[in-house]
Amino acid sequence: MTQASDMPQRRTFARIGHFVATRRKLVFDYFSAISGAGGRLVFSLAYFIALANTLSIAEFGMFATASAAGIMLSRILAFGFISALYRTATIRPNLIGTFTAGFLLLGALSLPFLAAASYIVYLIFFSGTVPLSAFAAVVFAEALLWRPVEVVLIVNNGLGKFGRAAVLAILTTALRAVGAILFMLAAQHTIAVWSLYYIGANAASLIIAFAFFYPRQRLRLRAELYFRRLADSLYVAGSEVLFYLQMEFDKLLVLSIGGPHLAGIYAIIMRLVDLTAIPIRTFSMMLVQRMMRAPELLSRLAVKSGIEGGVFLVSTLALMSLGIVLHFFPNALGKNVAEAAPLVALAVCVPGLRNLVEYQAELLFARGQTAVRAINLGLLAGLKAVLLTYALTTIPDTANLVLSLNIVFLLLYLASMLLTYSAMRRPAKAI
Repeated sequence: MTQASDMPQRRTFARIGHFVATRRKLVFDYFSAISGAGGRLVFSLAYFIALANTLSIAEFGMFATASAAGIMLSRILAFGFISALYRTATIRPNLIGTFTAGFLLLGALSLPFLAAASYIVYLIFFSGTVPLSAFAAVVFAEALLWRPVEVVLIVNNGLGKFGRAAVLAILTTALRAVGAILFMLAAQHTIAVWSLYYIGANAASLIIAFAFFYPRQRLRLRAELYFRRLADSLYVAGSEVLFYLQMEFDKLLVLSIGGPHLAGIYAIIMRLVDLTAIPIRTFSMMLVQRMMRAPELLSRLAVKSGIEGGVFLVSTLALMSLGIVLHFFPNALGKNVAEAAPLVALAVCVPGLRNLVEYQAELLFARGQTAVRAINLGLLAGLKAVLLTYALTTIPDTANLVLSLNIVFLLLYLASMLLTYSAMRRPAKAI
């Protein structure tokens, strides 16, 4: 009798123990991942301060815009097959070697398309301001050196090795910071010279990433596996290009319409805004992984609104804190940044709204709704182009232009929310 009466109590304790153990692992994984985000944030700030105060404001604007274009174009590499590699690492890690071989094969096949797209983007946005050699060097560094480093980070995160990914994130960001500091000591401070330092820093990151951090599995080509997933990968590649187009299109427009100096001021502000997204992306990455395994995770309205409120609050407080510091100490981040310091606080709602649009796009990726995601991002890119072109052509004052960005990003967020949550009413697709 005593043993029988103890059984329910033991089961209760066992369930509690399992719950605590599961949450302990989740918390440990999150802090492992966020430690990489924290270290990356510190070195990203050092990199930004060194570079923004070494290049002239106009040349910093040209580099930041070329870099944004390079990040967008890098999504063409391997026709988006990186998404298949990430899903494999998350769900079927024993096939990483097979899918890595597919990534290398499709990466080689995608190079002519990447080169052609890069030249078209150069002719449309950069031919009158940035030398072709400097633009090509920046795109090469972003697409063929840094993007494969991101693959190593993605695979490690997919495997749940958040600590290794955190170490790699810190090391590679530190290498960029070292490159910027060495550039400060160089005899010439032009975008052409900096592009060579940038290639060197990214090349060093690539060597370290694959030599020490990529899982060791034998490469095996299995074409039938790759082509079965190629349609989904193309959707992802298209949506990623569109995603970064709508994220970075403002820089391209400012350079085209406002010129290099305004582009530099704008790039400084948006770089500070972007720094607030680093810890948010860590949270989004872990949520996406859980949704791949449990697509109905966000079925409750309270959970959805709670997460979105948290993302907005953390992002807004981060920029407000930075704006207060720069208000009282405008030279805290250097003399060039000081010119943009009074404008930073005017963009108070931009980080939260921008991060929420990025977060919502990741939700559709997690549910396998890649085609809908691509369509939504295309619509958002078009809407952003219209809103920003109107703002840039009708608001001549820089302070009012920055203030108007709050309205622009609010409208983008509302459109994204409508498109995303309408799509999420449909069943998730099997991965």
